[in-house]
Amino acid sequence: MADIIYEVELIGFDETKERKARGDMTVEERIGAADRRKMDGNSLFKEEKLEEAMQQYEMAIAYLGDDFMFQLFGKYRDMALAVKNPCHLNMAACLIKLKRYDDAIAQCGIVLVEDENNVKALFRRGKARAELGQTDAAREDFLKARKYAPEDKAIARELNLLAEHDKAVYQKQKELYKGLFGPRPDPKPKSKNWLILAWQLLLSLFYRLFKFERQKAD
Repeated sequence: MADIIYEVELIGFDETKERKARGDMTVEERIGAADRRKMDGNSLFKEEKLEEAMQQYEMAIAYLGDDFMFQLFGKYRDMALAVKNPCHLNMAACLIKLKRYDDAIAQCGIVLVEDENNVKALFRRGKARAELGQTDAAREDFLKARKYAPEDKAIARELNLLAEHDKAVYQKQKELYKGLFGPRPDPKPKSKNWLILAWQLLLSLFYRLFKFERQKAD
């Protein structure tokens, strides 16, 4: 999935001032501090240190809290979102690996509030929903993501997996309904003892008739 690259220019930022309180930082300083936390988180993610990576992403997001974002407009808001949104998306990636799917969905939702057509947010939310068995909602996310990234192979693969899942479910239901409502098995043939009884009765009648005729003749 192709990444969108943002260039963030931090004017007059001195890294040595990062240790001061967030409230005392300039906009550029806070965005820069958040960006470094994000990069640290990315390094930990590549090493599969997911919990540690999430801690860095959470710290990055803390620099860009709601109160701070509310004050930003124009290019500064774009600069902040270019750092904040990837942190939420990377958090979602960690949470999916940790099988914390509801939390992953929540992280993607935060991004989609700002950018309803964000392909990565739609894709990762779809992944989490699919893992939870929410196949219809997952398909909706994947289809919307494909609308904005029609050549993306990962999206196509997930849609194919959902189609295979639906086919398997259909086959199971078909077998179940066949067993419940299908033709009844042929009844077992009834015992043929009545034929023997009828034959014995017939022989008895013939014997009595023969005996009667013989007595009559005598």
